[in-house]
Amino acid sequence: MSSPQQQTPDEPYTGFATGPLESGTGRYRALAVTASNRAAGGVYPDRGGPLLVEGLSAMGFAAEGPVVVPDGQPVGRALREAVESGYAVVVTTGGTGISPTDQTPEMTRGVLDYEIPGIAEAIRAEGVPKVPTAALSRGTAGVSGRTLIVNLPGSTGGVKDGLAVLARLLPHAVDQIHGGDHPASGASPEDPGEPRGEDLR
Repeated sequence: MSSPQQQTPDEPYTGFATGPLESGTGRYRALAVTASNRAAGGVYPDRGGPLLVEGLSAMGFAAEGPVVVPDGQPVGRALREAVESGYAVVVTTGGTGISPTDQTPEMTRGVLDYEIPGIAEAIRAEGVPKVPTAALSRGTAGVSGRTLIVNLPGSTGGVKDGLAVLARLLPHAVDQIHGGDHPASGASPEDPGEPRGEDLR
């Protein structure tokens, strides 16, 4: 795991590699981004970002980061740069609540081509039975280009709950975004199940 990369509000992150696959391994590349004014300012250490890197690595991704940025516009810049660099997955932690500085969902929607509401709904549903205030998370998820972007809460518990959901979804979702073709649930190899998107055009 690489050391956290920290930015000032006006300083772009320039440490991205290029392309969805890690050279030499063929694994999809994933980036962890932490949105926190205080973590970016060194007031306290980033705890959620390293958990993201660990969890994404356990799913089989070539995980990089965490990139630590202040709340607001720096989040949007980091996401745009990650999309341009071709990451298959970007997962953020922080800035999803209802305080005035929580702007990660807005910054994310400004980058997305389309949302996948079910991912964010599943993440909230995972957390609410343990912590009812998880319902206040406004995190979103969706796709920009061929990059899947997912917002997780800033708490370590929220990150762990989110990773539990993503472990069941991300590998399949990323494969589909990059052109994979899986049979429908319960289908046999002889029964391809539902038609693919290109078959419907």
